[in-house]
Amino acid sequence: MPFPLRALAPEALGPTVTVGEILVEIMATTVGAGFREPQALTGPYPSGAPAIFIDQVARMGGAAGIVASVGNDDFGRLNVDRLRQDGVDVSAIAVSEDWPTGSAFVRYRPDGARDFVFNIARSAAGQVGLTPAAKDLIGRAGHVHVMGTALSIPGAREVILYAIETVRARGGSISFDPNLRKELLTDDGALDSFNQVLGAADLLLPSGEELFTAAGLNDEVAAVASLLESGIGEIVLKRGEQGASFFGRDRQRVDCAAFAVDEIDPTGAGDSFGAAYLTCRRKGMTPDAALLHANAAGARNVTRLGPMEGVSTLVELAAFIAETPRR
Repeated sequence: MPFPLRALAPEALGPTVTVGEILVEIMATTVGAGFREPQALTGPYPSGAPAIFIDQVARMGGAAGIVASVGNDDFGRLNVDRLRQDGVDVSAIAVSEDWPTGSAFVRYRPDGARDFVFNIARSAAGQVGLTPAAKDLIGRAGHVHVMGTALSIPGAREVILYAIETVRARGGSISFDPNLRKELLTDDGALDSFNQVLGAADLLLPSGEELFTAAGLNDEVAAVASLLESGIGEIVLKRGEQGASFFGRDRQRVDCAAFAVDEIDPTGAGDSFGAAYLTCRRKGMTPDAALLHANAAGARNVTRLGPMEGVSTLVELAAFIAETPRR
């Protein structure tokens, strides 16, 4: 049975909390296929989809926290320092003496696709667990945001399901960005958890084919209708260069054109988009205003090298919206 229909919880109820991997990202400076020959690299950059997301929430003035794990090394300190500096509650980030901070090596192909080499399962990122600090943070939360990538981590799945139950019980809300990557689909538990989170979501933030995967249907209109009927309150479909669309439970639809920018690095754009949309909605903005800010956050992010280097404040987004043409 789906959860009853609910609105997104306001900021006053408590912070937005997410769970999952914190990584360093190291990027190839050449375009090509994979990492089978020596090449120049740049980085490390703070990264990990949940970390990028929650950093953007905090930069926009939203109360924000993350349950995660890093190693007792410079890569971990790089990430924790950045999150703390930007206003994220880092009290539930465990520091492991036994595991190194997770990593992602990225190389772009000529067609714009990316090849990844992840170290998550055998790193501190794969050791996320329900610590006393995690329980404390979750107990104060007003909203839980779930990244599909985190569902590849067994310990994170436990924390996520606990957080959903706990935050729902205190009147909070749930959002879900179903961004599972093929490189991270390592066991059936990730897909089982995917379905549980989908059934709890008040806000769904899919990109492209993820909408069809979530609904089990290949037609956009039918997929949206099916998901809304299941209990999801609002769906925001990310369309990349074609902008984004909002679908509400009253069958309201809002389309928002993308901003015209020169893309440097798309990593983190979807995470920034989702964070901006959710934070604007929790601050009381209408769906169309939130969608405009989300498009701006995603577009501004791709103009910087590094997943978190383009995260934006509300002031920066307002200037970007005023100055940047639309497609």
